[in-house]
Amino acid sequence: MTLAAYNQVPIPSFMYGTAWKKEATTALVLQAVEAGFTAIDTANQLIHYDEARVGEALLTLTKQGVTRDKLFLQTKFTSANGQDHRTPYDAAADLTTQVKQSFDSSLTHLHTDYLDSYVLHGPYYRRGLAAEDWEVWAAIEQLYESKKTKMIGVSNVSAEQLTLLCAKAKHRPMVVQNRCYAALGWDREVREICRAHGIVYQGFSLLTANRDVFVDPDVRAIAARYGMGLAQLVFRFAMQIGMLPLTGTTNPQHMKEDLEADQFTLAPEDLQRIENISL
Repeated sequence: MTLAAYNQVPIPSFMYGTAWKKEATTALVLQAVEAGFTAIDTANQLIHYDEARVGEALLTLTKQGVTRDKLFLQTKFTSANGQDHRTPYDAAADLTTQVKQSFDSSLTHLHTDYLDSYVLHGPYYRRGLAAEDWEVWAAIEQLYESKKTKMIGVSNVSAEQLTLLCAKAKHRPMVVQNRCYAALGWDREVREICRAHGIVYQGFSLLTANRDVFVDPDVRAIAARYGMGLAQLVFRFAMQIGMLPLTGTTNPQHMKEDLEADQFTLAPEDLQRIENISL
């Protein structure tokens, strides 16, 4: 099953996230693809990701017959304020140069000559879009125009910032990736902007950010009624409301179970109950 943004590029409906995997990254990416994942999310940011180890897994997969064209690769440009001293670019260079150097470094890490999706890891400040954001976004747009990446997007973005970007950018984002809190209506405001503009909304931390959901008796009763696990229920709910979920599980059995979430269909009243869990 695939989704598509307004530029009609298909994207798998479930994505494996590689944050915080460290030296286990290579083995876990191999396990995820073996389980059935075809979309991999990473970032060129050594604090939280090991992009080069994702690349090592891709080399192994190629030898096993899983060629580049069978996978959807998404990585990110992370600004210097989201990096430690190990920046994948010259931190003293202008921002356009930083984006280009980071992108080229990602291609090298991932052993590829193009990306499926390239994402700004987050705006420079919590409110509004600064001159830095516009310069970086223009550099990302150039990568899209040169066909080095099929999609571009932004992560960790507020509704206010996304509205600005959609209004003034030459190319509005095709994907948005946010941490998704049930307590905030599962990021309802941002999701509505995405729906209006043909942007694919990717939700991460769906499990870890929503531990309260798992103890809710109504949610547990819904899961029991469908004969599904709580994680499967949350992922299925996400898919049915138009979200592309990420999972970062390190358990091979959970990888398989997460992918089986699309074998269920939740009734409208159950979707509504989960969506309004915090009201």
